[in-house]
Parts: sequence; C-alpha cells; structure tokens
Amino acid sequence: MTGSKIVTLTNGFHLFTRTVGSGKIKLLCVHGGPGSNHEEFENFGDELANYGVEVSMYDQLGSFYSDQPDFSDPANQKYLTIDYYLSELEEVRQKLGLDNFYLLGHSWGGLLAQEYALKYGQHLKGLIIMSMIDNIPEYITNINRLRDEMFSEFEVNYMKEVEAENRFDDPKYNELVAKLYQVYVMRHPENAGHHTVSTNATPVYNYFQGNNEFVMTGTLKDWDRRSDTHKITNKTLLTFGDHDTMPLAVAQRMHQEMPNSRLVLTPDGGHCHSSDNPKAFFQTLGEFLTDVETDRF
Repeated sequence: MTGSKIVTLTNGFHLFTRTVGSGKIKLLCVHGGPGSNHEEFENFGDELANYGVEVSMYDQLGSFYSDQPDFSDPANQKYLTIDYYLSELEEVRQKLGLDNFYLLGHSWGGLLAQEYALKYGQHLKGLIIMSMIDNIPEYITNINRLRDEMFSEFEVNYMKEVEAENRFDDPKYNELVAKLYQVYVMRHPENAGHHTVSTNATPVYNYFQGNNEFVMTGTLKDWDRRSDTHKITNKTLLTFGDHDTMPLAVAQRMHQEMPNSRLVLTPDGGHCHSSDNPKAFFQTLGEFLTDVETDRF
C-alpha cells in the first residue's frame, strides 16, 4: 500500500514509514546520519518508475518524523546501539510485509544493511550498499587524509585545536568544514531538499558519529566487519561517489571479497551521490535491479 503510515514497534515507540511507486520489485531504503531521515529517498519512486519498483522508507527512532525520545534519560540510552537499530530494521520489514526484497542503505544505513545481510540475509533478493565501507578505522584515516590534502598545515592545525577545545561554533572552523562538505559530502546541494528548521537528530548523530563528518569521535569509531565481508553472499551493488568521503580503495577490496558484488562509481558525486548526480545514480541502480530480476547479474 502506497502512502505514509505510522507503525508501532513492540517497544511502544512509533515510526514514520512511507511507500511510493509501484511494481513487483520491492525496495526498502535505510537512511544515513545516524539521525537523518527518509527524505533522501522521496524521489526514488519516480526515478525508478520505468523499472517497476515499489519503494519503502522510514525514519529511525529519534529521527524527524518518528518518535524522538529523550536520549539524555538513561532509560532510553539502551536504544543507542547498532543492535537496536538492526532489530528495528527487521521489525519494520515485518510490519511492511516485505520478503524476498531489496535492501538499500546509505552511509550509516549501509552499515545497518551489512549487519542485516549477515544476520537476516535469507530475506534478501539483493543488497545495495551506498557510500559505506565495512569498517570505520579506514574511514577515519581517509577523512584525515582528505583534510590534510585540501588545507594548509596552518588550517589543519587550527581545526584540530578547535576540536580539542570543543569550540565547534567557531566561524572559521565552520567555513573550512563547509568547504570539505562541498567537495566530498554533497557537491550539488541545490538538488537536495530544504527546510526552515534543522531536521537532523543531533543527539543521535553526536552519540554515534561526533560533531561532523570529519570528526569521528562517537561510538561507531571502532566498528569493523572486515573479517566478515566475504560472508555477504547476496547479490550486491556497491555504489559510491567518485569524490566520496569513503576510501574507494576499500570499496574495491570489498568488491573483490564479496562473491556476488558489483562496484560502480557515480561521477561528480560525493557521499550523497544520489542527490549530486541522480541521472547516473538511478541508471546504475535500475540496471542492477533489472539484471538481478532477469538473472543477468
């Protein structure tokens, strides 16, 4: 059934879900952040209409359209774990009646998609990992390298000093972060949706990630599935922007280790490459879905 629907989880919280498009191919999309929302997928139904795809999406707990518990309350901090958000994903799948479906995860959603494939892979017809590698330590190395290459030694040291002093509202610091985002996160922000208020779930983002994409201090910093990558045997599309924050050499290594994978780069694309270059991205995604459906993958 297309349209928006609120689902009630067994823990009593309510999540916003939305289904768009129509067709025999069922695709469930998991947003990034952590703490972003489903809106990055709102155009997927129209863009994939020629391929016959029904697209479902949802806002995770704490995100803009779903319940937003007070995470400063110790009773709610038990939900700030990978295990919780993985179990939430599986419950959403059940609530939406999906099976033999395609799962797409972007960034943090791509982390959850990998975890899902390792634990619940029997439900998947195909997997799309969008701008996410199989560990965080190599991501941290890469974002530090990108920053070192873009800025002078003085500017890098200035940023590190601001971060050490926790002065994240510093104007010069934010100007430099914005320059990084323009190249590596979203190269064409004019293609993205806009709000009059912030829609990011900052408490969730800060807890898992840190203060921005180039400061990884949250609890995800040690996440590492490198030893399990080869166990993901589902037909998989690995899709990255050619200017991604994620290290592309690691994406290539993942492709080599995953027995049924395809790696495609979106030109002129950053970490949010479905927005940066939708024409190229949706061609890639549509071809993958078609090839799996017609046994040509």
